[in-house]
Amino acid sequence: MISRDELDRRAQDRAFPDGTPFRGISVADVIDLSRAHATSGRDVEAAALEAGIVPERYARNMRTFSPADQATLLGAHAAVIGLGGLGGTVVEILARLGVGRLTLLDGDRFEDSNLNRQLLSTVPDLGLPKAEAARQRVERINPSVEVAALARFLTAENAAELLAGCGVVVDCLDNLPARFVVEDACRDAGVPMVSAAVGGASGHLTTVFPGDRGLRLIYGDPAQAPRKGAETALGTVPHCVVCMASLECAEVVKLLLHKGNPLRDRLLLADLTEGLIEVMNLR
Repeated sequence: MISRDELDRRAQDRAFPDGTPFRGISVADVIDLSRAHATSGRDVEAAALEAGIVPERYARNMRTFSPADQATLLGAHAAVIGLGGLGGTVVEILARLGVGRLTLLDGDRFEDSNLNRQLLSTVPDLGLPKAEAARQRVERINPSVEVAALARFLTAENAAELLAGCGVVVDCLDNLPARFVVEDACRDAGVPMVSAAVGGASGHLTTVFPGDRGLRLIYGDPAQAPRKGAETALGTVPHCVVCMASLECAEVVKLLLHKGNPLRDRLLLADLTEGLIEVMNLR
């Protein structure tokens, strides 16, 4: 157990960009305390926030989030299904936000064609399992985040096991049958799913709650849906991938903090060539 006095000794006087003072604790001190007490960085940061001390890595979050919000994110558990273009960027953002537990799933390895848009993909890592690259990336960005990175595909048979304990699931897959499997798994687990897709410089985004018709309102009957969407003909360009992944993370934050208006029964459509973003009702 880390005492308030020990945290106070480590804390330093700091100021936000607008000059408002705060007490902060550095990344180095968080790591040092986690090692000294054989506990996670996440627990150290949560204890600091409870004591009114802001982990400095989250200082620029604080004018949008409250300390209580940041503590909620640290206590949250999100699953990211698919670690390619969308998924790699989602992982990056969630780790920087401070979502405290991440389950990361993808059975694929990196190949040359991933390099145009997949943040986790680099030339030295060609052939590396995407799940391992994601684990390494989170460790470099925010070692306080606890990661379960699994080089596995989610199936109807393993979904209950792999999604256990998750508060939200982020669908970053590239084929429709797998998306329906994830949606069904989320329905069974009783957790919401944020889903996005990209084709060329356009994309769409929705959030599905258990019991919603969800993806069926977009794609129709799963038995009749094609395996791939518009990306087969249009490709996938990096600026659209990053945009849609960022919007997915915005939905995740709404769900975890219970703030804002999630895109439930609504579909956000983005066309970056024309500079258009629209939201349509699905019902």
